[in-house]
Amino acid sequence: MTKRPSGALKLKACLVSDTHVNEAEDQSASPYPANAQANPRARHIFAQINAIDPALVIHLGDMINPVPELPSYAPAAENFQKLASTLNAPLYLMPGNHDIGDKPVKWMPAGMVNPEFSQLYRDTFGRDFFAVEENGIHFVMLNSPLVNSGQPEEAEQAAWFEAYLESNAGARIFVFTHYPPYINSTDEPSSYDNYEEPGRTWFLDLIRKYQPEAVFAAHVHNFWYDRIGETEYYVTPSTCFVRHDYSEMYRIDGGSQKGRNDTAKLGFLTLEIFENGHVAKYHRSYGQGMAEGAAAPAAPPQHPHVKTTAHDRLFVDLRRGWAEEMVIAPSGGVDEFQRKVARNDYPVMAMWEMGLRGLRVPLHDLTDERVRRRMALMVDVGHTFQVYLYGMPNPAQLEVLKAHSDLVDRLELVLNWEDVTSLEDEIRALHEGTGCKIILSRVNRKDGAKHSGKQFNHLISHGFTTQEIGELKSLMAAAPGLVDGFQFTIMRDDDPWAKAKALNDFAADSGAHVTLYVKSTGASPAEAFLDEEANTERFVKTAMASFAFDIDIVLDTLEDADRGYFTRTGLIDRRFNPRIAAIALSELVQAADGMEWKADFDRQTLTGPGGVSLSVQALVDAARKQYCPQE
Repeated sequence: MTKRPSGALKLKACLVSDTHVNEAEDQSASPYPANAQANPRARHIFAQINAIDPALVIHLGDMINPVPELPSYAPAAENFQKLASTLNAPLYLMPGNHDIGDKPVKWMPAGMVNPEFSQLYRDTFGRDFFAVEENGIHFVMLNSPLVNSGQPEEAEQAAWFEAYLESNAGARIFVFTHYPPYINSTDEPSSYDNYEEPGRTWFLDLIRKYQPEAVFAAHVHNFWYDRIGETEYYVTPSTCFVRHDYSEMYRIDGGSQKGRNDTAKLGFLTLEIFENGHVAKYHRSYGQGMAEGAAAPAAPPQHPHVKTTAHDRLFVDLRRGWAEEMVIAPSGGVDEFQRKVARNDYPVMAMWEMGLRGLRVPLHDLTDERVRRRMALMVDVGHTFQVYLYGMPNPAQLEVLKAHSDLVDRLELVLNWEDVTSLEDEIRALHEGTGCKIILSRVNRKDGAKHSGKQFNHLISHGFTTQEIGELKSLMAAAPGLVDGFQFTIMRDDDPWAKAKALNDFAADSGAHVTLYVKSTGASPAEAFLDEEANTERFVKTAMASFAFDIDIVLDTLEDADRGYFTRTGLIDRRFNPRIAAIALSELVQAADGMEWKADFDRQTLTGPGGVSLSVQALVDAARKQYCPQE
């Protein structure tokens, strides 16, 4: 079921979580320096929210860092209220564990939620569970630490929540909770980071029954996306610091403050609600702070989102596990007595920010039930999958393709050229049995391989060259309708615009669906391409060609390859944070999406309505100004 929005924009809200404001401007009880930056970081984000001018602001809890039993609770709350008073829009709060006490968890040293802490919260911040309605949209704020507490207020909240959902059944409802009901799977073991049973099942059953439009959670200071039935489910990052136990998700060193100060993962969200559907846009703050009395920053840069991007000609090859699950080790910090499992959703966030709809994945992803479920979610938000395999599918793979052909926009068959004619009947049966568009590629031109005898590289080549267009025309004449199109590949030294133009002409003449796979590397697996500036220019030039010509283009590198073969920088780094190239692509899609462009082939620029011009250099320059390298 599509989650792409339609109709006019009805309402815009901003979502903030885990500000962890301190009792002093530049110090914190936490041993990490990032925590001492909480107040200026919150001040910066509140100023950016004012520049966005939303109808309302929702804070998902942990407004302050000191817990209720500390004497610093009151001055920290005063500081938060002073910071929040600068917001122009109405602010709605709900309690986090730092504000009202931990959920029932006896092995943690912090105090658990209790009547005294609850009263302190209400006296300080106001209501702890309630709902507001704005322009026909219902926003429901919960006191999640109460769940499973056994306090009388738990039953009171449960009865109220159930009654509210029932009395507003069919209305557009957004639910907000500090604790996530789960992180990775609905049946995961209990931990410091989720609802325990029986509260989890109670909550999830209500969500599945009444199907609110979305659930937003916080607490874990990282990003995840999932669906609970038809309800979209988001876990939102912090404005202040990253929960760095989850840095286990990245195969790289922890970084600044062992991962806690991974500032590219800090920020807030804008929730844009349309007549049908919504978009949750993430704004990275990069940990920027604002001193008291300083000039307010500008609004955050506008970026596209895959839910609303119209451009579907640009693909990226997902070489690494984009739905990979990692074991989070017991750390002694917030969990010590069990392992946790978490899926890394930062590749998804990065692709959404770039408006990258097209995704190239191996057939293995479709046959893996766990990854296939993620593919279905991605299709619903607007992604398109090109699934590839070498050779013809075996019987088990064929059954999966038939059963889940709705997830496959096109099937790329990588075949030895000499085998194509003999496989004609199988290819036609595959086409008829799955209904998928068939894109033909070729592998390893062994007959043309030359080497000096001094060196030999095991370079696996796939995709046709423009010199083979004549052979493809002969195939189309001899076996009409055998395939829908062809995939071509160019190496690092090839100009993507020149090849795209030639292939555009071939597509127009033949009616074939043409895809151009653009490599970031050369012929030698030992040659490194680590010049980020040069790589960024190639990415942007290639992506611009997808707007200039009527063919699909596949970028071969999402994340950095910093080990193994063919090392190079990508669109995002190994912590899955944007490189300059990602920001430049985001700028391109934001500027060019949905417009008619005229390509100036000689200058390799795009000219749109009113004489608007886009060039590689201008896009790279704009991206460089936004880029904040990590420590």
